[in-house]
Amino acid sequence: MMGLIEGVEKFDSPGKGRGLRVTKPFKVGELLFSSPAYSYVLSAEERGSRCDFCFTRKEGLARCGKCKKGFYCNAKCQKGDWAMHKLECSAITAFGENWCPSETTRLVARILAKKKIVKERCVSEKMLLIEELQSHLEDEDNEKRERTEADIAGLHRFYPKHLEVPDQKDLLTLFSQVACNGFTIEDDELSHIGTAVYPDIALINHSCLPSVIVTYNGTSAEVRAVQKMNPGDEVLTSYIDLLYPTDDRNNRLRECYYFTCDCQECKSKSRDKAKLKVRKKRDPVEPHEVNNMIRYARNTVKEFRALKHVKSPGELLEMCEQSLEKMGAVFDDSNVYMLHMMYQAMGVCIYMQDADGAIRYGEKILKPYSKLYPPYSLNVSSMYLKMGRIYMMMEKHSEGISALKKAMAVMEVAHGKNHPFLRDLRKEIGQK
Repeated sequence: MMGLIEGVEKFDSPGKGRGLRVTKPFKVGELLFSSPAYSYVLSAEERGSRCDFCFTRKEGLARCGKCKKGFYCNAKCQKGDWAMHKLECSAITAFGENWCPSETTRLVARILAKKKIVKERCVSEKMLLIEELQSHLEDEDNEKRERTEADIAGLHRFYPKHLEVPDQKDLLTLFSQVACNGFTIEDDELSHIGTAVYPDIALINHSCLPSVIVTYNGTSAEVRAVQKMNPGDEVLTSYIDLLYPTDDRNNRLRECYYFTCDCQECKSKSRDKAKLKVRKKRDPVEPHEVNNMIRYARNTVKEFRALKHVKSPGELLEMCEQSLEKMGAVFDDSNVYMLHMMYQAMGVCIYMQDADGAIRYGEKILKPYSKLYPPYSLNVSSMYLKMGRIYMMMEKHSEGISALKKAMAVMEVAHGKNHPFLRDLRKEIGQK
């Protein structure tokens, strides 16, 4: 029997297919609904620092006695996770350090296991069954298909026991569904914690002018209004980073989700001029110079992404500095491509424990971020958090508290005032 979510209903959204709309008013910051994950998996990088079952970060987690790779708050969490952990436990023991399925493969294995265990509709499928998730198998290019084939090979290799694997076509469809509908669970600074599937939340369509934001509380997802909503308004979130100009956003949407956005911002491109701001000079920069620099910037962003896990931190920082110097001859410091490379440079400085360098880049980023992102953006709050924590570490307490309070103002709307992130943040600031 299909369930209901109070205040929200499924409908056919013109030009978009299935969607959600509200049936009652919602204020900014108000929770529309929350959903537990149908299936989820903790990132391998977080193993040992977070509980595999509830994702709580804490010291002294109990370790699985057999594989030594599962970590839990207590016996209750370990028992709760056993149905999923047993898929991996014996294989981890057998393969040792050679056990290396992708995170997507691990999530698909858990979905298959849950389908076998749970036959009835579950609480994360009140409006949409896991089988009804959109697949874009027919739209995938050869490169994506090859990645999926490698993931499927990993499924067969690393999950020989405890799993009934469907035929190749059904597997390809499931991997495509996960690729298009998987959610990245992140911490308060937007660091990747894990991946999950939420069928009901997957019904929410995209807009570059979102009306809601999806955040995470443990392994559950929460949907909150970031605009005032009236009955009949569609529930819209952003699938992508909204910092970039219209063409870049739509290239990303086509590449990952196989559609082009036709929201008011994409039609008007009203913010593109500010996002592509050119440095003021006595002699105006020629349009062809701007276009050439945009091409260079896009290529640099791609190149940096490809080399991020190959080059040393020093080499990456030098790459950032060289590109910033070249782009800075044409672009204003608030141009989004300048901001992108400054953000990368800041990340490298944090990794290298160069607090002064991180602050230098961060201070250039904050003001433009606040102007170019929509209200209540987690990209803005996470920047204030990073800056605040670095200031506090440097014993610049007044700057630190000011930045943390600005992060808190955004997070109280995006996460809700009682979220654990907010409780921890109040302790950091010293408030009771």
